[in-house]
Amino acid sequence: MLITLVAVFISVALIAGLAASSVMASTSTERKRLRAVTQKGEMATRPEILPLSTDPRVDGWTRAAPMLGLSRKDLDRLRIKLLRAGYGHSSAPIIYAALERIAPLIAGAIPLFLLDGPPKWFAAALAAGAMFFTPGLIVDHGLAKRRRAIENGLADALDLLVVCIEAGSGLDQAIVKTSDELAIAYPVLANELRILTTEIRAGKPRIEAFKSLAQRTKVDDVRALVAMMIQTDRFGTSIGQALRTHADVSRDKRRQRAEEKAQKVAVKLVFPLVLCFFPAFYVVVLGPAVIQFVRSFMK
Repeated sequence: MLITLVAVFISVALIAGLAASSVMASTSTERKRLRAVTQKGEMATRPEILPLSTDPRVDGWTRAAPMLGLSRKDLDRLRIKLLRAGYGHSSAPIIYAALERIAPLIAGAIPLFLLDGPPKWFAAALAAGAMFFTPGLIVDHGLAKRRRAIENGLADALDLLVVCIEAGSGLDQAIVKTSDELAIAYPVLANELRILTTEIRAGKPRIEAFKSLAQRTKVDDVRALVAMMIQTDRFGTSIGQALRTHADVSRDKRRQRAEEKAQKVAVKLVFPLVLCFFPAFYVVVLGPAVIQFVRSFMK
């Protein structure tokens, strides 16, 4: 019996270790870089090249906005919000508005046709409410995910900027090089830096381009970086030293966020332990004693 238990334990441990190592190896940054380099016919992620003329598909989706009760101002505001969440397609605002207005009616009508009696009204209200709030929750999750990605990659981006600037590159060239190097590890931040570079090359003042970056991302660390860049440009101080100092602060904040999450793990484990582990533990430990106790009183 002991040999069987040991063999089962070793087998499960080996299978779990193999599965974990394969998953970690497939998602590691080194593997991503190797796949990006060795894959034929494809290159690293590049920003979508948009034509200077008006896209007829955008006009078509824009014409559908009044049917859903969206004004031009509401459509632009919704498009900016979805763009921050990572949904940059021209049809994203219309699809979101349709899901928010039409999908609850469809979801609420399904229980009315499938169920009978008073419970069908409760099920219809529950389905309609869930479908009404689901698109907003998905967009909020995308916003939070992109915000975390930018916060986690900002320290590394600043380090690369410092290295490029101290090597003799200008700020614009340093931003271009940093966006290319971060395309695999932090694609969200790399895309924002490419947009920043494109705006500067199109003739937009550098300070205004940085302000647009802070407005798009809505990240406190990026806002602090933009404020620091504005002060550096006005007072003529060393931009390399300012970026190095800000990189240290950003790295400390990232470490503090990681420590905060680690401290929350103990609290989050309480509920799985209470609901899943302790009942089975009590059954195994106290079960035989309860059985003996019941048998003694049944005699």
